[in-house]
Amino acid sequence: MTPRFPWGRTFLLGFGFFGISILWPLFNSLIPPMLEDLGLSALVTGFILTWDNIINMFVQPWIGSLSDRTRSRFGRRKPFLMLGAPLAAIFFILVPFVLENFVLIALAILGTNVGMAIFRSPTIAYLGDLFLPGERSKANGVINLMGGLGGAVALFGGGALYKLGVPLPFIVGAGVMLVAILVVLLAVREPAAPAAMSGELSPGLRDAIRQVTTGPDVSGLYLLAAIFAWFVGWNAMEAFFTIYARSVLGVSVGTGTQMLTAFAAALIVFAIPSGLIATRVGRKPTIVTGLIGMLLGLVAGAFVRSPTTLLIVLAVMGGFWALVNINSLPMIYDLSGQKSIGAYTGLYYFASSAAAITGPILGGQLIDLTGPASIWFFSAIFMAGSIACMLLVKPKVAVTPA
Repeated sequence: MTPRFPWGRTFLLGFGFFGISILWPLFNSLIPPMLEDLGLSALVTGFILTWDNIINMFVQPWIGSLSDRTRSRFGRRKPFLMLGAPLAAIFFILVPFVLENFVLIALAILGTNVGMAIFRSPTIAYLGDLFLPGERSKANGVINLMGGLGGAVALFGGGALYKLGVPLPFIVGAGVMLVAILVVLLAVREPAAPAAMSGELSPGLRDAIRQVTTGPDVSGLYLLAAIFAWFVGWNAMEAFFTIYARSVLGVSVGTGTQMLTAFAAALIVFAIPSGLIATRVGRKPTIVTGLIGMLLGLVAGAFVRSPTTLLIVLAVMGGFWALVNINSLPMIYDLSGQKSIGAYTGLYYFASSAAAITGPILGGQLIDLTGPASIWFFSAIFMAGSIACMLLVKPKVAVTPA
């Protein structure tokens, strides 16, 4: 008899991603105008906003690997949640109170980024710790649904609170994040750490990198390359879509932002179904199907000049993106051992963070040379590259509970 999927436990774990997703929309929407008010150029503001990705590239792989090897009375992951979440909350709350001093606001932003980097990988690593391989796509769908709801709550509530007082969204956002992480700390029971053989050390980050790059099966390397490529493509599109919408479609920046909401909404709606699909047909074909849909959507979007039609295209792309986004991390875990879950989580975020830096820079240079419309073809090329890399991946069979 097949055991029932633990929906309740999965939604409780989803509060961790809900908490993570509360802070970033507030950070990205409220801090840039504050930096602009200090007289900083767009270039400097953009550089400051990449600090989190630069930090994530190096801190998250190390922290993920460290959490694999941590042994404490609280477990392997929880000590990092207990340290990082309060640290991020304190510095995030400080941001609106040091607006007049560039050095202090820069330190507050840096502290927020470091705090978030400390607990993100261990939080996401629970996906590998708590669920069998055959359950992870389904579980990741629930977790991303909770993350999407967190982002929606942050944008809707944060905007209303900002009108009442500048510090309010920072204080309330940090408080909600801490409550969400507290739910995880109290409700999620960590499994016992995998027992090591006598004299055997738990694999670390170097071991994970060595296994991916030099092992007999380089599927992990191709998968990380695919992840990097598809995030380069989509991050560039996200960064410059409102510029494209204003310059080519003739709509306002606000309308362009609302158009992207259709993509995000479809991603939320299809989060759980995409996990169910992958559980039935396999992660690789599901991801490849999603990438092909994204590629076709990008090519079509390059020729659409009607905002209404493009809105529909973006919504359809959001559904295909769910097929990709929900199943990529579980597929990474398929290639790792149970003792290296944290290290491989870090490698996943290394690839995605590197893409978050690379995509907007390369895409911006192309736009400077050719104009905003070229961003669709830029993203399509990288999406096609990710498909090529995915076709080289040899997936391991996910085991469903018997």
